[in-house]
Amino acid sequence: MTVAHSLTSSPDPSTIDHFVYLRATFREYEALIAMRGESSVPRVTYLKGVLELMSPSTHHEKDKTRLARLLEAWAEETGVQIEGYGSWTLKDEREDRGAEADECYTVGRLAKDDDDSDRPDIAIEVTWTSGGIDKLEVYRKLGVHEVWFYERSTLRFFALRGESYASIPRSEFLPALDPALLVRCMSEQSQTDAVRALRAAMRGGTSQG
Repeated sequence: MTVAHSLTSSPDPSTIDHFVYLRATFREYEALIAMRGESSVPRVTYLKGVLELMSPSTHHEKDKTRLARLLEAWAEETGVQIEGYGSWTLKDEREDRGAEADECYTVGRLAKDDDDSDRPDIAIEVTWTSGGIDKLEVYRKLGVHEVWFYERSTLRFFALRGESYASIPRSEFLPALDPALLVRCMSEQSQTDAVRALRAAMRGGTSQG
């Protein structure tokens, strides 16, 4: 068993994500997913025989929900059609890997529920605790076109270019989205305040407390 260390100095175990690593076959990975059922915890990542079980901290979940609410509010304000799929389980036996994003979205389309090869356009990962399987290494063979990482007031974007990801300054699926605005709103005291601040900024007003 391996437990990762928090990026913060807090000794409180409830403030860190906990990781457990196991050796497993792809079939064992699929069996574990089936046993877990519809629960989103633990989130499971699989890469070539290594199984990662991650129990997210409250801080992790708050950040990922806040970012999702901001993105969805932005889409409402701009009229952009996005569809959220939460922690969609993506897997490929041939590539021997699988992942579940914190949040994921399609842009301008609906996913085909009966097509196992369908993929989200955007996968979002929150990094709260150090350690863990390299998510870009997993996603690059799963065909996810764009991956976002949010970590401590930093939002990074990566786009799939052939067999690898390239760092990009902003989303190519949502080029009108201002990353600085999202990051600024993430610092608000509550999720509701964050959404209110984003809407106010987009409408040219000021946030009301």
